[in-house]
Amino acid sequence: MPKERVHHGDVFVDEYEWLRDKESPDTLAYLEAENEYTRERTAHLAPLRETLFEEIRSRTKETDLSVPVRIRGHWYYSRTKEGKQYGTSCRRPVTDPDQWLPPTDGDEGPVEGEEVLLDVNELAEGHEFFSLGASSVSPDGTLLAFSTDTTGDERFLLQVKDLTTGELLPDQVPGTSYGATWSLDGKHLFYTTHDDAWRNDKIWRHRLGTDPSEDVVVHHETDERFWVSVGRTRSNRFIVVASGSKTTTEYLLLDADDPTGKPRVVAPRRPGVEYSVEHAVIGGEDVLLVLHNDGAENFELAVAPVDATSHEQWQPLLPHDPAVRLEDVDAFATHLVVSQRSDGLTQLRLLRLGDDGIASDELVEMEHPLYTVGPAGNPEFDQPVLRFAHTTMATPPAVHQLDLRTGERTVLKQTPVLGDFDPSRYEQHRAWATADDGTRVPMSIVVPAGAPRDGSMPFLLYGYGAYETSIDPYFTISRLSLLDRGMGFAIAHVRGGGELGRRWYDEGKMLHKRNTFTDFIACARHLAADGWTAPDRLVAEGGSAGGLLMGAVANLAPEAFVGIVADVPFVDALTTILDPSLPLTVGEWEEWGNPLEDPEVYAYMKSYTPYENVEAKRYPAILAETSLHDTRVFYVEPAKWVARLRATAENGDDVLLKTEMAAGHGGVSGRYNAWRDRAFSYAWVLDRVGLA
Repeated sequence: MPKERVHHGDVFVDEYEWLRDKESPDTLAYLEAENEYTRERTAHLAPLRETLFEEIRSRTKETDLSVPVRIRGHWYYSRTKEGKQYGTSCRRPVTDPDQWLPPTDGDEGPVEGEEVLLDVNELAEGHEFFSLGASSVSPDGTLLAFSTDTTGDERFLLQVKDLTTGELLPDQVPGTSYGATWSLDGKHLFYTTHDDAWRNDKIWRHRLGTDPSEDVVVHHETDERFWVSVGRTRSNRFIVVASGSKTTTEYLLLDADDPTGKPRVVAPRRPGVEYSVEHAVIGGEDVLLVLHNDGAENFELAVAPVDATSHEQWQPLLPHDPAVRLEDVDAFATHLVVSQRSDGLTQLRLLRLGDDGIASDELVEMEHPLYTVGPAGNPEFDQPVLRFAHTTMATPPAVHQLDLRTGERTVLKQTPVLGDFDPSRYEQHRAWATADDGTRVPMSIVVPAGAPRDGSMPFLLYGYGAYETSIDPYFTISRLSLLDRGMGFAIAHVRGGGELGRRWYDEGKMLHKRNTFTDFIACARHLAADGWTAPDRLVAEGGSAGGLLMGAVANLAPEAFVGIVADVPFVDALTTILDPSLPLTVGEWEEWGNPLEDPEVYAYMKSYTPYENVEAKRYPAILAETSLHDTRVFYVEPAKWVARLRATAENGDDVLLKTEMAAGHGGVSGRYNAWRDRAFSYAWVLDRVGLA
């Protein structure tokens, strides 16, 4: 039965809104029928899917060990074992207090003194889906708080394990969100819960040994635009409660040794001002580090008294630089580490501390011109080393450790790639497309070495472009299966992301959202004009908000692509943003605008939202993938979109919908399941470009 929607004098008739009823037998039958149709249309790819799966598996070291991280007298790490879907978290004692290089033995199996904290395979047994939401060891190392989700809806059961006896304590709190934070005394746990709109709105305190019904609300955020989270400073001085919308933040601090006290506000929220707080000791004085955008578009780093209660107490430490976007700061006893980006690349800035303040300011040097770098495993305030992860599109991620006492730099581990992998067989490029308004849009490209520039090479172009999320150059083992078949891969760093700073984000949101779509199309056309590929061998891919991008470019420039993969795509954006009762909607108004109240926003969103702009024309072949229990982008959006494309497009039969019936926003759980899922979409991509 069609449903009529009327806003600002505009009438829209929605023939497929009936699919929103998740419990309806008709809806479930429709999704199962679409799955069957997808199976039939892709049956010929079954051998290729199996080949791709085995390629991913054969290149992956299945029995392996993560790099151990030192925390309060133990090395913590995770094991994977061949044939097991999930990892096992373990620890072993630190035998030399002066040793900061982790142990290198035990890759193939348990070692003396090793203790298993959680075997996730045992926890996941009997469940089609499984996910951990928290895993946090108490300060004294005797208890483990962890939480589990067995449906994919991101509501977790919080539990506590006694690491001395291996037994679960009676303390069980259902319906929690991600994470759990211990008080210093190890007697209290802080956790977060959702409201009916799936917004994290409350921080709770649970005292071990008491009934959860007695738990205390530490902070309740009543503004529907704001989300809350809780954590502890690296120094262990404060419990931190963060409350933030898309454009405004506010922080509250609670002395970690007084868990039942009342949190105080560092600086009252002001519309449009974002800040974050970290505790540091500089020149022997306790201070707060405040990273903020008050009069500083790309953020500046300030210091404030440890008992600050107003922004007027902020004093610049690293003044605003319009060419450098400051993104985060980590404080240690002897140094500060600033994560930043400049000219589209990530950087680590090391500030060494002296008796009177900052003694030196330097960038950590990188050897590749196109890379991604960021901190990795630095939990201890007093640690004399800096760990960071580095990767490129052609080299696997590696964990490096810089000893700040000696300057020695050690590669602790690089993700192994088995078989005949050789990074010299691939080459990377940074290219710049020109958008419709003259803006230069960067792309990161990886291709087989010596790739032709005659337009003959198939290509996969990936994009996202929302929430200031940057899709930086990255490596995946699965992508080798494309590259080794002669296919190229590129990331379009379109506006709406954060690759080129805050302005790059601002120019791709609200009433500038179309820039995201036209930037991506400009990148596609640049790849063809520059000889990398041609429209009849170019496939596009994006997920979630990047799925909105996929739906939009399918409508705007269907001739530019031969295929489109849309993962959990946000393609019915206007319907969702018009309904404040739906999960996440109110908070999204600061990203997209409020079409409920503003007719200009309504008209603008209606002009680009993919579902409402499907036309009777030829589209690229489309593979839409979703999950029944996704709480972020409901399955109904791609389901409706596919139904309309099937009925309207000239080649509607070329549109496929694949719905995971036991998964959430992140798709299936378990590494082997994830590899098979990737093999499915890559087989479809290869088929589109004639490489199947």
